[in-house]
Amino acid sequence: MAKKARRTKITGQSQISQEKKKLQIGLIVLLVAAVLLGAIFFSSAAQSNAGLPATISTEKGYEMYQQDGVFVLDVREQYEWDEFHVPNTTLIPLGELAARVNEVPKDAQIVVICNSGNRSDQGRDILKQAGFSNVTSMDGGVQAWRSLGYPTIP
Repeated sequence: MAKKARRTKITGQSQISQEKKKLQIGLIVLLVAAVLLGAIFFSSAAQSNAGLPATISTEKGYEMYQQDGVFVLDVREQYEWDEFHVPNTTLIPLGELAARVNEVPKDAQIVVICNSGNRSDQGRDILKQAGFSNVTSMDGGVQAWRSLGYPTIP
């Protein structure tokens, strides 16, 4: 009977030992998963902070316009530009932009503008697809710009 009790005790200890190992493995798996999820979270947070926001307000566009090293790209048509435009900006009509991306500096922050803010989103997307990361689109376009009293020619 003592042998049977001893075997039962050993078997019980073995089962407890196996349960502890399973628990340890489970905790290690959870720890690894938590570390991986943390790495993914911080990586995506860092990427979302890289570059400029997708769109900015007209007021923010004017702030950026006044800074050195900011490239403002107007994607309207030539006749719209001739009517009036923002001084010290570059005109590349939206339909020509994909073929002329080499005229846009890669090392500058870029604000894409148009008449009302619709085509500038498309222009921003063309530049992003071409590898530009510091590019944004200005809401409201040159119509909002002018209505706020910001400089235009003529």
